[in-house]
Amino acid sequence: MPIAFAVILAYLLLLPLVSIALSRRQGGDPAAPHHDLPAWAICLSIVATETSTLTVVSVPGVAYGQSFVFVGLACGYLLGRVIVAAAFLPLFRDRSIVSAYEILGRRFGSGVQRIVSATFLISRLLAEAVRLFAGLLPITALCAASFLPDIASPEGRLLLLAILMALTLSYTVIGGLRAVIWSDSIQLVLYLTGAFACIATLLHRLPPATLHTAFAHAHLFSSGKPAFTDPFTFAAAVIGGALLTLASHGTDQLMIQRCLAARSLRGAQAAMIGSALLVGVLFASLSAIGVLLAARDHEAPLAAPDRLFPDFILTLPPALSGLLVAGILAATMGSLSSALNAMTGAVMGDFAPILARSRLSPRVLSRIVTGFWACALTGATLAFSGSNRSAVLFAFSITAYSYGAVLGVFLLAMTRPQATSRAARLGFWCAILLLACLSMVRLGGRPIAFSWLVPAGALGGLAAGALTDFRRKRLRP
Repeated sequence: MPIAFAVILAYLLLLPLVSIALSRRQGGDPAAPHHDLPAWAICLSIVATETSTLTVVSVPGVAYGQSFVFVGLACGYLLGRVIVAAAFLPLFRDRSIVSAYEILGRRFGSGVQRIVSATFLISRLLAEAVRLFAGLLPITALCAASFLPDIASPEGRLLLLAILMALTLSYTVIGGLRAVIWSDSIQLVLYLTGAFACIATLLHRLPPATLHTAFAHAHLFSSGKPAFTDPFTFAAAVIGGALLTLASHGTDQLMIQRCLAARSLRGAQAAMIGSALLVGVLFASLSAIGVLLAARDHEAPLAAPDRLFPDFILTLPPALSGLLVAGILAATMGSLSSALNAMTGAVMGDFAPILARSRLSPRVLSRIVTGFWACALTGATLAFSGSNRSAVLFAFSITAYSYGAVLGVFLLAMTRPQATSRAARLGFWCAILLLACLSMVRLGGRPIAFSWLVPAGALGGLAAGALTDFRRKRLRP
């Protein structure tokens, strides 16, 4: 399909050039922190950052049998992001902050800051490698089925990984955070446009009676299932989703870095709340595709839900098919560039005294660090290619450990003004231990839903830290 190939090639060539051009227009050192980006661009970047290929491919498959449950999850996200905007973002008023964990360093000392930052770096490396490996599978399948039959081989996947990494690294290193945010904005618009085009195509192909059947039983939440094992029940989606958002958007360097680039606190808050509404639109559009495909197939059982959307893409006209494959590539490159930039920011902000010994300029250091993480991600992705375990479940378990423990330390800093560094450390490690235990628990043969692990770890860590602080006060002569 030369048309589809031309669309994808044009995207891969133009995105780095446009991103660098937009970032250079504002001038300044791309390695330095800046606070001059508009709220709407940050809003788009937040949604693109939290969206991966797994999201684009998997949500239609989930909606095929469970309707609009991801939109219900977005309700919890909205509640959580309102709290983040009101209670967490004001903590980062200081314009000199580079890393989200500098707040903990000022409160508990550099030791706690570096422990938490190292946890972020390790968990982000592993989780992003899993997402990248899992995301390459549908991309290579689509390319092999349409215009590059040899790409599905191990050598072909390695070549595709190298191309994506090189292109992403180019604009990430040259343009810095500005280029990443502008590229995220372009990428989100691309795969939203592709999703809307798919909906329009299905609406045109399906008869009105089928459409009525498709949406007659639409629902936002699962019912009749245990709340602690199904992430889409009302309690798990709204309460668990809100608490999960406190960790993922209120304490994680990946999201805080974007908010720090806003022109003002009010702009960062608007971007944070707006991102919840926008991710709801994205979930709704991807879910609508799954619901319409279920109506088309008369809700026949799916053997492989994650194959639903890629298989449908192959039935579309070449230009639209190429646009959607480019959209999936966009999701992969967006999450990858965001991870590289956030990990570099964490190293530059949290380990600055160590890096200062090299006597290199911040610009050179940041590029070296970004290149290091690109190599590390490539190596970790190749390592996961030989694993037989579920990539998605492994990625979820990794982020649960990081988010729960880090949120507990932040909550301790916010609620216990006199808590010591020892209390913070103990609370952090207690949260890790608690999450390790909970990950082995089975309720009715099913693991605890991911949305509950984060609040459990955060509240456990907060309780352990607060109890340590309370005992210190009681024992003080």
